[in-house]
Amino acid sequence: MQSVKIRFQNKEKEYPVGVSLQEICSRELGTASEDCLLAQVDGKLCELFKTVYKDCEVSFLDYHEPAGRRTYTRGLIMLFLTAVYRLYGKDAAAGIRVEHSLGQGIYCESDELALNEERISTITREMRHLVEKDYAIEKKSMNTANAIAVFKDEGMEDKVKLFRYRRSSKTNVYCLGGYVDYFYGHMPPSTGGLKYFDILRYHEGILLMLPDVADRYQVAAPVMREKLYETLQEANHWGEAMDVATVGDLNAQISGGNLGEMILVQEALQERKISELAAAIAARKGCKFVMIAGPSSSGKTTFSHRLSIQLRSLGLHPHPVALDNYYKDREFTPRHPDGSYDFECLEALDVELFNRQMLALLNGETVSMPEFNFKIGKPEYKGKTLTLGKDDILVIEGIHGLNDALSYSLPKESKFKVYISALTELNLDVHNRIPTTDGRLLRRIVRDARTRGTEAKETIAMWSSVRQGEEDYIFPFQEDADYMFNSAMIYELSVIKQYAEPLLFGISEDCPEWLEAKRLLKFLDYFLGIPTESIPKNSILREFIGGSCFDV
Repeated sequence: MQSVKIRFQNKEKEYPVGVSLQEICSRELGTASEDCLLAQVDGKLCELFKTVYKDCEVSFLDYHEPAGRRTYTRGLIMLFLTAVYRLYGKDAAAGIRVEHSLGQGIYCESDELALNEERISTITREMRHLVEKDYAIEKKSMNTANAIAVFKDEGMEDKVKLFRYRRSSKTNVYCLGGYVDYFYGHMPPSTGGLKYFDILRYHEGILLMLPDVADRYQVAAPVMREKLYETLQEANHWGEAMDVATVGDLNAQISGGNLGEMILVQEALQERKISELAAAIAARKGCKFVMIAGPSSSGKTTFSHRLSIQLRSLGLHPHPVALDNYYKDREFTPRHPDGSYDFECLEALDVELFNRQMLALLNGETVSMPEFNFKIGKPEYKGKTLTLGKDDILVIEGIHGLNDALSYSLPKESKFKVYISALTELNLDVHNRIPTTDGRLLRRIVRDARTRGTEAKETIAMWSSVRQGEEDYIFPFQEDADYMFNSAMIYELSVIKQYAEPLLFGISEDCPEWLEAKRLLKFLDYFLGIPTESIPKNSILREFIGGSCFDV
């Protein structure tokens, strides 16, 4: 019998040619193999049903890894849809809309079923039954035209529209318990590993709760983020109002020649929201500080400029203040355990100086404003002074803007807190959501290459650290905001595609970042590209692709 050499955890063993990754996992890890969701074979992600025909190095991924969590999430969504299909039929399954994430849960609604407590209980029991039976999740490759016919027969018109614009002649579909669907990305091998979940009634739909990131053997506790939920729902309603809820819808609008009007309507909607926000700030008696915070690549700089223009139109005199100018001397900056500087934590800022100066301004005093010199790692004073008159207002932007520990000395009524993020209102199809983090990462890859000369692999390499800073210092305070602003545009990924693809292809396959680059390239392949000429010069998107009328 022919054999292959498998290198696993620095040890080499022989296995029969054609051995499955699932079998290798079971033999090498024993009972721990139950936690495995994916394999990495010579640096390439593979589903566990794949077989091995040549010598290779293998490792296995579980829920601790981002790729593992994405795989578990997709598997759990398919488990949920399969249960609905088996209990209530194909129309009910096709009518489920997987909308967006909330905390460590996935929010879903139904166009067909009233998701009341009784039905939730019934669906949950069916899901647990499927887990207990450990059904295989089968992957089938078929001609794209045949896949479209299957989706049409199943009432999945969103997928029919999506695959109309697919260039690939082949499409992979997944089958479970008689249910067939398409999922963007890898899937777990079977239902047996999807033990940890819960379903909670939430507003008009449900929260499909995932395992806790910190403890994958426990279901995450729900975090009720009402303001974020309302903002996300508003984004969905915008998409529906423009007849663009999925990527297939967007591509249909582009190919149908409706691009110009779509861009103008989207930009007008954002400008209206900024105008409403400015009016709310102006109406707040005693408000002198607009505190703006949001995760990376939310478009905070352009947003601040556009908000300032709207405030000026109401007779106010806004002054921008960057919290980055309040960094401490480099020698006093806290460090991570590995010795690197921790620029994300609150302690990296001179909080005492900030509060002294803001109180002085509030009391009508003239203040000499610092300007941080990042080259020498020290603040400098170059003669810039500021005094707040009756109509003056500060627009303060920075990572800790929503944290009252930053502005502890300022009266509550003097502050208006604004949370901004790019909350993508577009989904790939009704069962495949687009994570907001993917949109922001693509924005940052394009902007960093344009403004800093940073290669895409460097941006990807630091992304996990950036995301951890957001989890620690931004997201815990988002519900404290007086206003949430969504900076995502429904058409933007069709624009960013043309800038991001060459940068991602520039990452070589032997780089650790290639796996993420490959994932993003596959994702962008679903979008038709569009030209940039009709994008307004004051658009938030211009902060990333260039050509803005603002200094960004």
